[in-house]
Amino acid sequence: MRIPPYYRNPLWQRFFAGVIIGAIISWGLFLYMFGDLQEKQIQLIETQQDAIKDLHDELEIWQNEYEILNKKNESKLLVQEVTVHITNYKKYRLDPLSIFEVEQSIKKDFESLLGKDLESVSHGKELLKRAIINKNIKLNGRHYQLEVQELILYTHIEISLSLKQI
Repeated sequence: MRIPPYYRNPLWQRFFAGVIIGAIISWGLFLYMFGDLQEKQIQLIETQQDAIKDLHDELEIWQNEYEILNKKNESKLLVQEVTVHITNYKKYRLDPLSIFEVEQSIKKDFESLLGKDLESVSHGKELLKRAIINKNIKLNGRHYQLEVQELILYTHIEISLSLKQI
């Protein structure tokens, strides 16, 4: 069986030529549009990558500055307050007023620590404990000695004490 020779008929030749020319034009148009869109996407990605890089660099700078400031501030920490708590005064049936007075006298002894840097106070930690232990207190005709249960040194010094009858 033979295929009819459509390629010789001028009507068919124009049709096939139109199809080929249309395919070439549409392919060129497709490449142009695709290339244009890809170029826009590449530019967008590059600008986003630049922005991300800038933000990472800025974040790193901020973190470094923050760490440096923290180190400086940590070395400059000062004692701001001293609190004293006596825990077992109920065991000896002592009134809260006399306990308050004892706590205030101990606070007054350590007022010299206010405003000092934390590092120098922490070096004298044992001296603080000994000063408290060596202090004898007379309440209601009885003598008591203080024992340090807990000593927390930071900008706020907390001293937790217990009484021991001598």
